[in-house]
Amino acid sequence: MKTIKMGIAGLGRLGLIHAENIHNMKHVELAAVSNLDESVNKRIQEKYNVPYAYTNFEDMIKNDDLEAVCIVTPSSFHTRHIQLALEHDLHVFCEKPIGLEVESIKQTCRVIDESNKVFHLGFMRRYDEDYLYAKEMIDRGELGDISIIRSYGIDPIAGLDSFVHFAKKSPSGGIYLDMSVHDIDVIRWFTNSEVKKVWATGNNKAAPELNQLNEVEMGTVTMQLENNVTAFLVAGRTASHGYHVETEVIGTKGMVRVAATPDKNKVTVFNNYGVVRPTSQSFPERFKEAYVEEIKDFVRCIREQTKPEVTAVDGLRSTEVAIACQHSFEEDKLVEIKYEG
Repeated sequence: MKTIKMGIAGLGRLGLIHAENIHNMKHVELAAVSNLDESVNKRIQEKYNVPYAYTNFEDMIKNDDLEAVCIVTPSSFHTRHIQLALEHDLHVFCEKPIGLEVESIKQTCRVIDESNKVFHLGFMRRYDEDYLYAKEMIDRGELGDISIIRSYGIDPIAGLDSFVHFAKKSPSGGIYLDMSVHDIDVIRWFTNSEVKKVWATGNNKAAPELNQLNEVEMGTVTMQLENNVTAFLVAGRTASHGYHVETEVIGTKGMVRVAATPDKNKVTVFNNYGVVRPTSQSFPERFKEAYVEEIKDFVRCIREQTKPEVTAVDGLRSTEVAIACQHSFEEDKLVEIKYEG
């Protein structure tokens, strides 16, 4: 089987996860890395025996040895990096979000549509076995007609100080765009419907300094979908027990909960604290296998010359909804979403 040579751009926490997953795949070679920090590049080169390293994305994609690229750069660069990679005839995997501005995303979607290369977007929950199990139940009609969806995504409070430091230097796009796009995508995926109206609220009880940065550390959204499903979202940065991602779907015939508690494993501890279940402490831990499966699907699409289920339009719609949520929060009003193109 032909070896697919892939480059990766961005070696932050998630980029390092993808680098390891690519390296460990059969018949796939991590052939190049692109990252501003040369010391990180050198470390990854030595660890995985990577032939090429660059501090500039544009230089890396000119490498004729590459067939594909994995983009894990800051979100504000995604649309430009996607377009440049496609112009250099490379298959593209890009982490969420596809971009921060609707018009640049639409332009990128047009470039993707005109290309004959595979474009894959990193909505990893679609590759998590628990979410897939729930999706299959929904599609088989076992829950009946969906009426309510509730979805939580709350980061550990241990990372709050780090986020505040980051937010003071660089805007995140807001908690709804930074975090809730995963929940928004799952809601669209589960219901096969678009979000019609949103009302968002939020506060900064644990980090009041975020008020000056137009950020929130705990946000909520109430959504109405075009098929009359109501969805509730909670996005936060203050989970004291670990990394909390939970989704509940209520239908006319039943209900299902995905990860009602963020269990680390099947262990229950009985000690002086009472009865305790260890919990996941980070997104790499909770979605470890999902990150592997999405890259496998990207490679499968390249080999079979097929398109993945998740599309650029999914990225566009989730971003449009997240931006509407941010506007709702800032303007303290219900926002109706009008989709164009």
